[in-house]
Amino acid sequence: MNEEKKLIQAANGPSLEEINNTVAIPKNGSFWRNLLAFSGPGALVAVGYMDPGNWITSIGGGAEYGYLLLSVILISSLIAMLLQYMAAKLGIVTQMDLAQATRKHTSKGLGFVLWIVTELAIMATDIAEVIGGAIALNLLFGLPLLVGVILTIFDVLLLLFLMKLGFRKIEAIVMTLILVIMLVFCYEVIIAQPDLPAVLQGFIPQKQVLNHGQLTMALGIVGATVMPHNLYLHSSISQSRKIDRSDTQEVATAVRFATWDSNIQLSAAFLVNCLLLILGSALFFGHSEEVGTFSALFNALQDSSIAGAVASPVLSVLFAVALLASGQNSTITGTLTGQVVMEGFIHMKIPTWARRLITRGLSVIPVLLCTIYFGGNEQALDDLLIYSQVFLSIALPVSMIPLVLFTSSKKIMGERFKNPLWVSTLGWICA
Repeated sequence: MNEEKKLIQAANGPSLEEINNTVAIPKNGSFWRNLLAFSGPGALVAVGYMDPGNWITSIGGGAEYGYLLLSVILISSLIAMLLQYMAAKLGIVTQMDLAQATRKHTSKGLGFVLWIVTELAIMATDIAEVIGGAIALNLLFGLPLLVGVILTIFDVLLLLFLMKLGFRKIEAIVMTLILVIMLVFCYEVIIAQPDLPAVLQGFIPQKQVLNHGQLTMALGIVGATVMPHNLYLHSSISQSRKIDRSDTQEVATAVRFATWDSNIQLSAAFLVNCLLLILGSALFFGHSEEVGTFSALFNALQDSSIAGAVASPVLSVLFAVALLASGQNSTITGTLTGQVVMEGFIHMKIPTWARRLITRGLSVIPVLLCTIYFGGNEQALDDLLIYSQVFLSIALPVSMIPLVLFTSSKKIMGERFKNPLWVSTLGWICA
């Protein structure tokens, strides 16, 4: 049987070989032309910072604790910017993604263990997309949750279609969906008229965050914001730009603009997460027990006794549309990441459709069991979603420690591109 016809192939080439080094960059372009050319990978990464997992933790955190946890979103977002800068730099300078670099510098056994932990983190992420997508379909079209969960398996067809359009078009679609989500919540927050002095005060860390309930929600926010799979993804897709790898000046320029792209897109994700928490606090503070699920939020947005005078069916529909857009966005990046970690850690490559079906199939199992066991009770699904995000915060060090270690190494990065001492110190403190 020819190698091309095998379902499982050996993977020892460049990361995401089909898109690696494929996007042209203008020679001697202006700052803005270069920024436009390098923009895209940051958007695919930022998507993970505003998926349905963020929604339930941020809105729930606002409804229960007011603006208190805005400081957690701020700190998480700054940590994310630091880590994504390191991830992009690792990929561009070494031409290895984080999974490949980890596998190269660890034993086969340890590499396999780290692969399993990373796959579980991807599954935890995918659980959020399954739940968010199923609930959005239920809210918009009245489909039973069980049917919605099963339908999410078939989003592989959407992904395969997008892959045929080319990587640049995928980036554009993702950026458009991010803009839709941001505009929806900007509109909803503006008409909610939050208390601005209280909002600003919320960005100052306070010791109440360490109380049991607040800390559990804070951990969920950290896990939903700083997502481990994004470090693998960014270290891979940052290599999609076509540059002369032997020219250190071109490599330095690529690192610079990849950092600009990442920070701009993550600032947008930070804004979305702040808007989610502010919306939860401005409309639902004091009603946290009435907005514990996505459906309850959907209904509360059109209930004047909870949301006040701004309540309307339009707000509810916009909320559900943004939720569906968020789930689909994260589906695209989750599949790409699965491919990166499988190829990097265990040097195995399978077709995109197979990878998607395996990841989504495994993620659907706990959601289906939970849906059936609790008789379609959405509260049970939302609890599962929150705990999946808490697991992500526990899995983070497995990705963070190798990333900081590699990017601080002169041997791996070279004198010019290794982390300055202050960046390494901050990285280790975060880890």
